[in-house]
Amino acid sequence: MKLSELIINDIKPLNSKSKVSDLQLLFNQLTFSHIPVKDDNKAYLGCFSETDAHCFDAEKSLNEYKYALEDFFVRDNTLWLDVLEAFAVNSTNVMPVLNERNKYLGYYELNDVISLFSESPFFSEAGGILVVEKGINDYSFSEISQIVESNDGKLLGAFVSKMNTDLVQITLKIGHTGLNEIIQTFRRYSYNIVSGHEEDSYIESLKERSEYLKRYLNI
Repeated sequence: MKLSELIINDIKPLNSKSKVSDLQLLFNQLTFSHIPVKDDNKAYLGCFSETDAHCFDAEKSLNEYKYALEDFFVRDNTLWLDVLEAFAVNSTNVMPVLNERNKYLGYYELNDVISLFSESPFFSEAGGILVVEKGINDYSFSEISQIVESNDGKLLGAFVSKMNTDLVQITLKIGHTGLNEIIQTFRRYSYNIVSGHEEDSYIESLKERSEYLKRYLNI
């Protein structure tokens, strides 16, 4: 499924001339952390947060509180990892989506994006998890791929999971039930093996971390 297929448009942005009471009513009816706002020309202005909205005077216009608008959004062609990062950076469960002409298209809900992430091969395919470590100037993803594939393994995903001034840790998902040969090859290439786990126990741990991300973002 393309990420853009998850764009929702059932809740329309409020007009900036609307009353604060309209905004507060929406927050009372929905579980959104933010509500998008447009101007008279239907241009996206930003989002009001639920926390701010309940501090505003209900009888005033939203225009009087433009200083509180949070100007975050993603494009309809933004990659899903960048969309997920935008959710986390802005502590929101609603992400407005604009096209290249800055036209408002709708919004993503965090739960939908999390679900797409959970359905990726990194989580859904059988395999093992391996965490390797090497000097920050000495590792390369091409070398890592070569090591895995030379041992008949299939690399299903890899990301930098920890980094400091000297060392970097890379977490790998490998479609290969026996990791011993791969681990030994990594050691021959001077990689330190931080941890190596088979599918069942570690994948459950990753799924739990996915649930933790939801809780962290107050969903």
